[in-house]
Amino acid sequence: MITWQTCSAIERVTDKVSGAWVFKDTRIPVIALFENLDDGATVDEFLEWFPGVTREQIHAVFKYATASLLADEKAA
Repeated sequence: MITWQTCSAIERVTDKVSGAWVFKDTRIPVIALFENLDDGATVDEFLEWFPGVTREQIHAVFKYATASLLADEKAA
């Protein structure tokens, strides 16, 4: 089973941004990436708007999201 706890690019700290998943060493919620992409932003724009997040972190989040979806398909 794929769990976000093993993704080194993100973290969840109870008293940091109300316990939301954030990009490691930032206060930027991971959900902000998906919301901005859904609104039509590009990854480059997101990186410009949210300094502190790296392209490698975004890549790791996409990799984990993909692995999670593939694991769900195999389990079905």
